[in-house]
Amino acid sequence: MAVNGACFFAASFPTTVRCCAKPSSSGKFKPNPAVANTIRRFAVSTEESITTETTTDFVEDGRLKKKVVEGEKMNPYVLELEKTELEYKSSRKGLNDYFEESRNFIKSSGGGVGGPPRWFSPLDCGSRLDNSPLLLYLPVKDRTSFLGPLLSCPVTSACIHNCVTDIKFCIPGWISLCIYVEGSFHGSGLVKLVERTVRSENHRSPSKPIYLVGESLGACLALAVAARNPDIDLVLVLVNPATCFEKSRLQRLMPLLEIMPTQHQFGLPYILSLMTGDPLKMVIDNARKGVPLLEIVEGLSQDAVVIPSNLNVLAALLPRETLLWKLNMLKVASKFANSHLHAVKAQTLVLSSGRDQLLPSEEEGQRLNRVLPKCQNRSYSGSGHFLLLEDVFDLATLIKGSAFYRRGAHQDYVSDYVPPTPLEFRQIYEPNRLFLLAISSVMLSTLEDGKIVRGLAGIPSEGPVLFVGYHMLMGFELAPMVSNFLLERNIFLRGLAHPVLFIRTKKERLLPPLSEFDTFRAMGAVPVSGTNLYKLLASKAHVLLYPGGGREASHRKGEQYKLFWPEQSEFVRMAARFGAKIVPFGVVGEDDFGEVVFDYDDQMRIPFLRDYIEAVTDELGVRVRTEEDGEVGNQNMHRLGILPKFPGRFYYYFGKPIETEGRRHELRDREKAHELYLQIKSEVEKCIGFLKEKRETDPYRNILARLSYQATNGSTSQVPTFDI
Repeated sequence: MAVNGACFFAASFPTTVRCCAKPSSSGKFKPNPAVANTIRRFAVSTEESITTETTTDFVEDGRLKKKVVEGEKMNPYVLELEKTELEYKSSRKGLNDYFEESRNFIKSSGGGVGGPPRWFSPLDCGSRLDNSPLLLYLPVKDRTSFLGPLLSCPVTSACIHNCVTDIKFCIPGWISLCIYVEGSFHGSGLVKLVERTVRSENHRSPSKPIYLVGESLGACLALAVAARNPDIDLVLVLVNPATCFEKSRLQRLMPLLEIMPTQHQFGLPYILSLMTGDPLKMVIDNARKGVPLLEIVEGLSQDAVVIPSNLNVLAALLPRETLLWKLNMLKVASKFANSHLHAVKAQTLVLSSGRDQLLPSEEEGQRLNRVLPKCQNRSYSGSGHFLLLEDVFDLATLIKGSAFYRRGAHQDYVSDYVPPTPLEFRQIYEPNRLFLLAISSVMLSTLEDGKIVRGLAGIPSEGPVLFVGYHMLMGFELAPMVSNFLLERNIFLRGLAHPVLFIRTKKERLLPPLSEFDTFRAMGAVPVSGTNLYKLLASKAHVLLYPGGGREASHRKGEQYKLFWPEQSEFVRMAARFGAKIVPFGVVGEDDFGEVVFDYDDQMRIPFLRDYIEAVTDELGVRVRTEEDGEVGNQNMHRLGILPKFPGRFYYYFGKPIETEGRRHELRDREKAHELYLQIKSEVEKCIGFLKEKRETDPYRNILARLSYQATNGSTSQVPTFDI
């Protein structure tokens, strides 16, 4: 079996080796930092009752041109990418909306008066996925403030509710619950309150995990609950945890607040400066997205007016007594959580801001990553304390991309996978528009009658389908391939990938952090194994398979377009068991994009680099294709030295699907299976040869010729290619 590359959209460790394993015998744009996403996102279904279908062309800036076919279904991913920034902006709330919600909350019976500690949810009810787990959000609210410093700001509450709403619609059945706490309630009581709820839910569903999302003080609370309940399957998501309170500058506030007159709102201007974010950063981010300057200025001006006009609301939210009460609670909670870290066995994800002005969150995330046994850390270097308000953060996407979403005791990368929503795909696609524009991919497919057509019309719509082909240098072919399948045919490609994308047997030292591969997991990558291939084909998925694996993706100098397939017919009998269609394909263009100048053989001649490669491979702790000899079995982790070239063009050719339906008994014979295996390999080589020959006649192979054509014929025009 092979694996697909780990390079769907650029990563800083792009030369990660994709290796293979033998199958088993069973064969968001925001106008200001206080904007939250209020769009209900949904898991994509091909059964959407929409009346039109779109095919797409990549045009200027990598955006899309819609071609509508009446009476067919419309691809929701295309619709999302066609939204203008104004449409994107109009669907989101601003500061004024949240101030109004805060005002209404204070006046409400639940928000304006006291009462016993209790849970509540501001979310609408939604449908459930089967066996979906429970999520509890712990910001901790009190009688006098909707949300306060270090626990959240007034806007963050609505922001996180919208984030969890996203999760609910992406992963229906997740429930966002918040704690409403009387001002005199003590930290130990909070722990017991959450603990009772956790134990009750675990008793009802002992086989499902319970998620605790804790922000600042809430993170201390989540750690305390996990330490006291090591026998319960908890998953912790800690946002800028206040376990580092003793090291923060907030300690200086406590004596000042104790002597400060009540009429002086000492903390208010400081909290406002944190809440409104960095205006310069906002301007730069919006300019990169193509937002007109007048709109950027208008948005900043509106926020500047909204805040002073709502000072009375903020004064009610952040009184001095509340600040002092919370700071004292933070001090106690931080000590309690730190003294019990040794007992925390739960799977933990720590989210750290690099520009947190209240807490040294980045250093604390690194410390917790070292101390906790099942911990991963995600660092947001440009974000402030209120991470949930930042445009770079999306809770639903993060939980899915970090492979933290599961419905049972163990991760099942096939059944637990939730596809990205159109909005999530937009956030992945937009930063890579220039790359997709530069390579201007040409995709060819073969119809049932053998006719070659431009586009993906020849790709089978119904699974299971197994795509088998050549793995380009560093996996550069994956970004345009996966995105075009999704945009043109609404098909998700599930690729079998190297274990380096998913696991670490030791704490990270030499290998790149797992966070660099979140996008790949979000787009459907699955750890390579015979079991996972079996599950994918059984679920009628479109599976992407590279028999050459990492050896092809990290090939040596002068080895471009050379196949390194194993001798065994690894996948044929598995495909025949489910009657899967096998689609051989070839791709060329890497030699127009970069040239290998410092390869594996060069590095192994240098002693310290050889030691480094061996140490990296040992740190991974997982060896694949150990049963193979020669080049195919050489899957050591290493980086390549590549000299970039002036971008050429990528060409894809998908051959005629090979049927295995009804051949299950025939292909049980190893010789018959091996004959089909060699036929598939030959078809891949023919596809590569065809493209290498035809691209020589492409008048638009050079990027300057393509740009010139679009300048003459319009930015929405599809650039021609060779005659088919």
